[in-house]
This record gives sequence, structure tokens and C-alpha cells, in this order.
Amino acid sequence: MERMQEEGEMDHLERPSPLTDKEKVMIQDSWAKVYENCDDAGVAILVRLFVNFPSSKQFFSQFKHIEEPEELERSAQLRKHAHRVMTAINTLVESMDNPEKMASVLKLVGKAHALRHKVEPRYFKILSGVILEVLGEAFSEVVTPEVAAAWTKLLATVCCSIRAVYEEVGWDKISSSTG
Repeated sequence: MERMQEEGEMDHLERPSPLTDKEKVMIQDSWAKVYENCDDAGVAILVRLFVNFPSSKQFFSQFKHIEEPEELERSAQLRKHAHRVMTAINTLVESMDNPEKMASVLKLVGKAHALRHKVEPRYFKILSGVILEVLGEAFSEVVTPEVAAAWTKLLATVCCSIRAVYEEVGWDKISSSTG
């Protein structure tokens, strides 16, 4: 029941206000530090996601049956996907002044996850929370509360954009016909 409620909340999220120039700089500065450790940070994020939200593994045939965090960390497929996630985030961070580029990236990600991978949109909200948690812990020297607030705004924008792509491709019809 909780899952349905959470997904309902996502439907009513308003698009956050645009990022200020100061927020963009804070995100870019903190991301530069994170991206130096791109692969390790990406693996830490996905392992945390899969450990704390095991249902999220159902979309990954290559490692959905792996239970141990250490074994997940060693999975070549997980590392490859973590790299793709971090590259997509990097593209978004680099494109914050180019709304068309951001929209294009989010449309590709949204369509692939809705149509090909059949990932429920609520997992983007969950992943956003995990990203904030891991960055705040692993990079506490650069992800201050003010920087975390800027990241929260960016990730909320990402979730809203991806949700819009899901609606555009008819996710509600797709998910009810496959369920």
C-alpha cells in the first residue's frame, strides 16, 4: 500500500523553480570532486539502492539474485551500469545552462526505462534520495547542506522531467497492460 501512495505523491510534485546561477555553480563544483571518483561513487550509489530497496534489483537480470553487497560491488554488469548512470548525471550537470540538451538526455533515459526496461517511475525518486545520501556521506566536505539543497532541486527537476516522459509515452496504459 505504501508504494502506491509514494507513486501518487510523485504525480502531484510540482516542477521546482529553475536553478539559480549560484546553485548551478555549487552543483558543478561538488560534482567535479565526485566525478574524480566516478566509478566508485556510482557503484556505491547502486549498491546502496539495491541493499536498501531490494525490489529495485528486479529490473536487472544480470545481478537481481545477488544478495551480498560485496558481491554486487564486484559485478562487472553493475559497474558498467553505474558508469552509465554517472555519465548521464555528468551530462546533465554539464548541460544545466542548456535546457534543450537536458530535456534530450532525460527523454532518452525516460523512454528507455519506461518502454524497454519497464522501470516504475517511482524508482527515479528513490534513486534521487540514494544519490543525495551517498554524496552527502562520501563527499561531506563538498556536499554541505546548502549544496545538498541545490542537488535536491536538480534531482527533483530530473524526476519531474522523467515522469513527464513516462506520461508522454503512455506509461499508465503500458504498466496496466503488462501488470
